[in-house]
Amino acid sequence: MIIVPEAAIADLMTREQAFDAVEKVFASMSRRSAYNFPVIREAIGHADALYGFKSGFDRDSLALGLKSGGYWPGNADKGLTNHQSTVFLFDADTGKCRAVVGGNLLTALRTAAASAVSIRHLAPKGAKVLGMIGAGHQSAFQMRAAAEQRGFEKVIGWNYHPEMLARLADTAAELGLPFEEASLERIGAEADVIISITSSTAPILMDAHVTGGTHIACMGTDTKGKQEVDAALVARATVFADEVAQSISIGECQHAIAQGLIAEGDIEELGAVINGDAKGRSSDDEVTLFDGTGVGLQDLAVASAVVDVALAKGVAVEVDF
Repeated sequence: MIIVPEAAIADLMTREQAFDAVEKVFASMSRRSAYNFPVIREAIGHADALYGFKSGFDRDSLALGLKSGGYWPGNADKGLTNHQSTVFLFDADTGKCRAVVGGNLLTALRTAAASAVSIRHLAPKGAKVLGMIGAGHQSAFQMRAAAEQRGFEKVIGWNYHPEMLARLADTAAELGLPFEEASLERIGAEADVIISITSSTAPILMDAHVTGGTHIACMGTDTKGKQEVDAALVARATVFADEVAQSISIGECQHAIAQGLIAEGDIEELGAVINGDAKGRSSDDEVTLFDGTGVGLQDLAVASAVVDVALAKGVAVEVDF
């Protein structure tokens, strides 16, 4: 069995590799060559934690396995990231455990890659202003990945706790982009691309906020009850998802579905756009929305890529198991 510890991941996986792996997975899912198994995600009644499993199988790459982990909100006080996870890969021919891979950085990279894939395929071509809603740990990964997809000229951002906006300002400076704190109304009016990455359980970005053509990547809602975007805005947008089943059950679309504002058939797979089987953006003044719930196959794809690189570089730890 191969072990790739968390500390080794940063030297083995780039944003470009993560983007490629995630884009291929979305395409495989739409071709029905890959499928996710039902998600288990529960409050464990200890440390305010949410814990669960995401798993699946890709017949094209033979990636089989699961990610085990969740969200521990008190971890920041312990010097740890709130999201903790590990990916387990199994040999599709024998069922033996092939690899155990640290999943924290990989989760951040694959989540950012998913929104970046949506931006590449759905955002206005001339997008100049990037709007960020949320300034937590994941926001920096999101901004870096997004900046590689369009020629953004500035970043504007909002966070419930304004003192955390320094993370967005520092990341924008790293990218050579000016940053300005902005109201939600301004973000909705000015931003050509908006990324929401929070743990909110009530809508933040409202329908009335968004007044022009834009692409919205909703990346924080991955559990029943979470919500970042007004259901009316979801209903107005042309909606795409990583996986429709997750979108309507634990994603941003759960609320618009529950209110009868949209139907399951109104949601298109992003993979279908990638494969050329569905149209993406149809005009510059259209509002497109990507409901990124995070699927297990994304984790398996990036973990498999890391294992291959670790073996090639001779840094994988191999043990009898």
